[in-house]
Amino acid sequence: MFGRKQKRNDLNDLMAQLRPDLSRESLGVGPGFPGVAPNPLLSGDARKRTAELRTGALALGVLVDWREVNGNPRVVLMFDVETADGSSFRGIADEDLTITELTRLAPGQTLPVRYRPAVMDHYVALARDADPARVQQLSDEIASRKQT
Repeated sequence: MFGRKQKRNDLNDLMAQLRPDLSRESLGVGPGFPGVAPNPLLSGDARKRTAELRTGALALGVLVDWREVNGNPRVVLMFDVETADGSSFRGIADEDLTITELTRLAPGQTLPVRYRPAVMDHYVALARDADPARVQQLSDEIASRKQT
């Protein structure tokens, strides 16, 4: 009752009440998803996760939808992610975008993302630093696997 887990569950319930559009159900993830941090800069877990995602494995994500969290603009992006090893999952990226980047978002758009294979918790991050040649190679691998 007084543990950290109870506090986290209460916070997730509060977020679902305040922002139903950011609930697990509306994001399309299961009950194992830890949730979106109200302020990722104040959350130690969110800062650690972001640092790990920067060095995560490269994958391709097809943009499904997005939700604006605040006017910075901070958005939660929903992707259908395909990895190099053939697995796929619904990925959630919590990103700060410029207005220009935000206006260029379109469902169905394929973007490089990074994920943590050891954790597999639905969190991904945009791979802005990805080498275009490596992204093309990954895209070719995924496309050839789908043809077979």
